[in-house]
Amino acid sequence: MIYNIILYLIQPLIWIRLLWRSRKAPAYRRRWAERYGFCQSKVKPGGIMLHSVSVGETLAAIPLVRALRHRYPFLPITVTTMTPTGSERVQSAFGKDVHHVYLPYDLPGAMNRFLNYVNPKLVIVMETELWPNLIKALHQRKIPLVVANARLSARSAAGYKRFSGFVKNVMRHITLIAAQTQEDGDRFLALGLKRNQLAVTGSLKFDISVTPELAARALTLRRQWASRRQVWIAASTHDGEETLLLQAHRQLLTRFPDLLLILVPRHPERFPLAREMTQKAGLTSIMRSSGTIPSHDTQVVIGDTMGELMLLYGIADVAFVGGSLVDRGGHNPLEAAAHAIPVLMGPHIINFKDICSKLAEAGGLITVTDVASLVKEVSTLLTDEDYRLYYGRHAVEVLHQNQGALQRLLQLLEPYLPQRSQ
Repeated sequence: MIYNIILYLIQPLIWIRLLWRSRKAPAYRRRWAERYGFCQSKVKPGGIMLHSVSVGETLAAIPLVRALRHRYPFLPITVTTMTPTGSERVQSAFGKDVHHVYLPYDLPGAMNRFLNYVNPKLVIVMETELWPNLIKALHQRKIPLVVANARLSARSAAGYKRFSGFVKNVMRHITLIAAQTQEDGDRFLALGLKRNQLAVTGSLKFDISVTPELAARALTLRRQWASRRQVWIAASTHDGEETLLLQAHRQLLTRFPDLLLILVPRHPERFPLAREMTQKAGLTSIMRSSGTIPSHDTQVVIGDTMGELMLLYGIADVAFVGGSLVDRGGHNPLEAAAHAIPVLMGPHIINFKDICSKLAEAGGLITVTDVASLVKEVSTLLTDEDYRLYYGRHAVEVLHQNQGALQRLLQLLEPYLPQRSQ
């Protein structure tokens, strides 16, 4: 009751926050009805519902959604997100192959209204999005709930323990948690999950691959953009990070005058800001969305399109993965590793601690701490081909060695879904 009262009381603050964010990202002021469960014309009932809160979880869910569509073509799939960037990623990845709406806020009325429309046979929640009213409503309707690719940091676990009685009650209503690591699983058990509700499957983030079609597109684009130039990419960058990366690029240009940087901010609202910063740094740039082919004088391409990051990684010789030079916890390095190119990250990698540890131990990840170390490492990688190939080869080997979570998860889901012979 206290939880629900608080949720209702903060709704005006949520509206103000949406309007505030819409100043830079107008999509935040649209589709508010979906956020309260009004989505009847946008979904088809009786299928699988999968929730991925934002971009990172959506990317991890892509192989799973494709596998579910292949295995259960007779079941509609509804993919929900909470952010416009996650929404755009779903739509660019699947088009009309899945239904897509925002998951409503965790209000009892909104959730029940939403579930009346969707009426799923199975609900899959990516990583660790625990919505008490959603979980309670699914339990009451006897709809199985699986938390897939689940992770739980020590900090989050400590926060949950402050409300141990409430969290324990939530845990007992979850059908299954498929944890990324045993360490994650142990933390869920400490919060009250029973052992028969837990499976350790590994991380779905390893179950990505460069398709022949994607490789061909990347090769074509590389020939068009930089057939005789070296290229490095700085992807998923955040506020305070682009400035550092542009400083590094200016220093690198003194040694590699033909070097091209592909700069890809994490959030769409930062695309125009990235261009302004590039101009202020005295660098010539173009926007990827313009369709313009970089000229010999182009020094920076700003990746301002959605759903193309894997393609842009395929053009590069070296990759820096953002959110790591500033304290944002880092982003997924495996998309770069899949192209067998060296991966560099800053020290802030808590969001991908296990993956980064595996890469670093195998010689597939280089850690940098500031502009000077970034310039030094990129310079070495660009001048020493053996060194570059060494790190790229070890990065992709880590990816291949840790795949299999998808198949393990699909086997766990089978008891909750109709027979595939239907």
